[in-house]
Amino acid sequence: MGEIVSLEEALTVRGGLQVEGKTVVFTNGHFDLLHIGHVDYLQRARELGDVLIVGLNSDASTRALKGEKRPIVPQGERARMLAALACVDYVVIFEETTANSLVGALKPDLYVKGGDWDRGRTPPEAEVVVRYGGRVCILPYLPEYSTTGLIETIVERFGSGRT
Repeated sequence: MGEIVSLEEALTVRGGLQVEGKTVVFTNGHFDLLHIGHVDYLQRARELGDVLIVGLNSDASTRALKGEKRPIVPQGERARMLAALACVDYVVIFEETTANSLVGALKPDLYVKGGDWDRGRTPPEAEVVVRYGGRVCILPYLPEYSTTGLIETIVERFGSGRT
């Protein structure tokens, strides 16, 4: 089971992992309404290194990026669900709309993003990673899984209030 840590704690952990020669993988996202697509993605990310650190958008940054109705699940609960996954070692909640500062501070060996990220565009964090000499990996997009699709299914099935 992973741990939910502050940035300061994550930096201490990162320093120790560097000394041990461990490959640190980092990814980030909202992970609102955690679903099997998220789990598959995180498992694939973890397989690329020794330790997986997940940056989790705070409620405020999620609202700024996704709109006032999101997130559906509060950041504390999202963090706990992520930390409960066997493939996740650490979860760090961040307030910004990008993980640039977090990535720049932690300097993971590998920055991973899913292929669903703004299809075709390079994640803004990639520039930071390249600057310090890290690697960027974009995992293939799995179109059958999405939070938006899940929300649409729920509204379609239960929009009239039936259970």
